[in-house]
Amino acid sequence: MASSIMAEITRLDLKDLRAPLAASITDVKPLSSYNWIEAPTPTIAVPGCPPLWSPLRGSRRLQKDSGLVYIAQNAARHPESPLEPLFRAVYITNPTFDIRSIDVVTDRNNVRKLLSFIDPGSLQDGLQTFTIHIEVMQNTAIFCREEAATQEYIGPQEFRGFGHEFEKAYTSNQIDGSTGHHRVISYRFGDLNFIVRHETDGYVTDTTPNSQEPGDANLSNILASLSLSPSKGLADTTPTGSKLTIRKEGLVVPPESFLEIKTRASRRPLHIRDVAPQLWLSQTPKLVRAYHTKGTFQRPEIEDVAAEIKVWEKANKDNLGKLAALIRKIIGIVKEGGGSATVNVVLSGRPCSVGALQAPDDVPAPANVKHFSRELVYLDPVTVVIRDALLHLLHDKPVFHRPAGPCHHMNSFTLPAPKALLPAAATRCTRRKRGPCRLARTVRPYVPCRGSTWPYRDPSR
Repeated sequence: MASSIMAEITRLDLKDLRAPLAASITDVKPLSSYNWIEAPTPTIAVPGCPPLWSPLRGSRRLQKDSGLVYIAQNAARHPESPLEPLFRAVYITNPTFDIRSIDVVTDRNNVRKLLSFIDPGSLQDGLQTFTIHIEVMQNTAIFCREEAATQEYIGPQEFRGFGHEFEKAYTSNQIDGSTGHHRVISYRFGDLNFIVRHETDGYVTDTTPNSQEPGDANLSNILASLSLSPSKGLADTTPTGSKLTIRKEGLVVPPESFLEIKTRASRRPLHIRDVAPQLWLSQTPKLVRAYHTKGTFQRPEIEDVAAEIKVWEKANKDNLGKLAALIRKIIGIVKEGGGSATVNVVLSGRPCSVGALQAPDDVPAPANVKHFSRELVYLDPVTVVIRDALLHLLHDKPVFHRPAGPCHHMNSFTLPAPKALLPAAATRCTRRKRGPCRLARTVRPYVPCRGSTWPYRDPSR
């Protein structure tokens, strides 16, 4: 997979970009939602339902997080097309939805990373290396998330905090077998229309519904028509040509009921500025700040932070204007370069680069890549197989191969590869510590982990 740099953007270039007059989020609308279901094959429930906030009485000591946790569940469960659940859910909710009105389809995580390029302080860990794949079809840009690992295993001797165990203890699943709830919303930002997908930690029932705008009434009726009480025996369907099973199950939750849960040691207060970018991008109005002392939690309170998020938005209008201008600039570069590109930011002081992806001539197109044409979502969005063509190319022929057999750091067995394709001096991973490597890839699982003796080091990590 060759990549040629089409353009480079530095932070100094950002001041020359023309920012929109109002860099704020407006016209927020819920489009759909779904839950991932634990099943032998990729399965989602639409509209699904987030976990219900069910706080324990008094103080409670919790175990630290351990076992398998998801970093990017959509890619982990459906690596062939992580964005397919988004499109399926939207068109099940509203079969007449016109995607031609949308400029950007993305996960929240992608925009957070782009904001961190402008303002490294917007992420708690500062600017990190990241990669985003972009496809532009007619006037719609699809931002495809890529992570070094889509899931990780937390061993008994490792410490990652208490966040997952807290959610298990203080919320209750409303959908049997659910492993995560994802919400899909649309809004206008920086003169662009966005569809944004994000994971939701939970919801609370004791809220007063906000008054609806007249234009939202029809959408609410559509969503309400999908509301089902969680029950057994619901028929699962798998669209023709797809590997994704869809179950119509769940209930619709009002937007003002969603909440984000954060856990933190009592000695380290969590300020609103630490979580504002995440809440702002998903328009999540409520926050739970759960503090603990060596794993013992007091009963936390739910805070309505919608007003504080608005204050943060106004205070950061300059950076948000740069964000909008950067996204528009990147889309323009991708269009001029043929419609497919990858955005890379590395930690070597180099600028943000936008590179064109070129598939090797000997890589056959995926069997149904013809469905992923420029007219894909305009012709038959409900029955067509929705694929991430760019990720398919990564799957069909990875950049590097490794010998067949298990790696103690990988989440699964690696695949066979002809010896002629192996890099020089390639050997099996030499670290013998049990458990999967946090850096093991699912999208490109052949890139070596830290313990490998391979000479190659991936610059995107």
